[in-house]
Amino acid sequence: MYRTRLEALARRSLLRQLRTIDSAPGAKVEIDGRRVLLLSSNNYLDLATHPRVTEAAIQAIRRYGVGAGASRLVSGTLRPHQELEERLAAFKRTEAALVFSTGYQANLGLIQTLAEDRTAIYADRLCHASLIEACRLCTAPLRVYRHRDTAQLAGLLRRGGPSRRALIATDGIFSMDGDLAPLPELLQASEKDGSVLVVDDAHGTGVMGKEGRGTVEHFGLEGRPIVQMGTLSKALGGLGGFVVGPRDLIEYLVNRARPFIYTTALPPSLAAAATAALKVIEAEPERRTWLWNLRHRLRDGLRRLGFDTMDSASPIIPLLIGDADAALRLSDSLLAHGIYAPAIRPPTVPAGTSRLRMSVTAGHTPEQIDYVLETLAKVIASDGRLKERLTHPRSPSP
Repeated sequence: MYRTRLEALARRSLLRQLRTIDSAPGAKVEIDGRRVLLLSSNNYLDLATHPRVTEAAIQAIRRYGVGAGASRLVSGTLRPHQELEERLAAFKRTEAALVFSTGYQANLGLIQTLAEDRTAIYADRLCHASLIEACRLCTAPLRVYRHRDTAQLAGLLRRGGPSRRALIATDGIFSMDGDLAPLPELLQASEKDGSVLVVDDAHGTGVMGKEGRGTVEHFGLEGRPIVQMGTLSKALGGLGGFVVGPRDLIEYLVNRARPFIYTTALPPSLAAAATAALKVIEAEPERRTWLWNLRHRLRDGLRRLGFDTMDSASPIIPLLIGDADAALRLSDSLLAHGIYAPAIRPPTVPAGTSRLRMSVTAGHTPEQIDYVLETLAKVIASDGRLKERLTHPRSPSP
């Protein structure tokens, strides 16, 4: 049965396979015995191998061991967890923070807890899978609004009745399109309606805003009633999730969020590494400046080549192709030239919007970005079908 299903996926160019990398994450990695340029990592600030970050993890292992040994409410809360939560709250300029073992668990715990007394949940249709799954697990009905369509959301809220008390969920930066949520308009809608606004800032933390505090800082909304979720696994280079917000909310999550209560705590080494990463972000703002310079270099070059980069406003830059087979063929051609940028296909993205999702990091160089652009130009020139695809791209579904 499963073999038949796998073969059906393969015929539609939708079969996925794991690819082993034999080196630490960085601008270049080793795949199948050769060094290739990596353009698919979320290690935006190149902190996964930063000496201060790795040394903090090593020292924590020596003092606290490999694992926490239990859930946080039993005996798993260690000093590195407390220090990280204090640092996160200060970094995000909120009253308190709570760390989860993964970002996925943070969303599950946060959404299900917030939805306890909510009459409905409204989510952007391109929210991350963890947000959508969390919403579906709630008893409150889920209503999905068109991507970044605040007018439709406002209409849905009006039709909800006078005592709505809804929950509005959105990504800050959407992980496959690289575009920004309209947070000011979403906040206005939530305040007018008496709803709670939750922002998954996994891809914004460390990257967006003057000081890298995220999309809330980017829009000048710090101090406003927004509950933020984030991860330690992207710009911070490690693993884990967190929620920041009012102290009463954080204390309530400790008592009610099931993924927090019933999961062994984050390894202390990863908590210590994340604390060190936050210190580096604050001490080395030039990393973020370098990242954005490289991002603009790649985005502008891709547009000159004719690629539709959609509405990307972040280091995530999609190359919209449309057809899954064409996207897979382009990815394979790049890998043959030493560039690893996997094709993103349904169900990760809607049908007809397959793409290459390129992501820039502070570990890249201008010369590497130029090589990517030169290689793409050669591939396009030698592939008539791809050239036609770029000339007449298929627009994403609404």
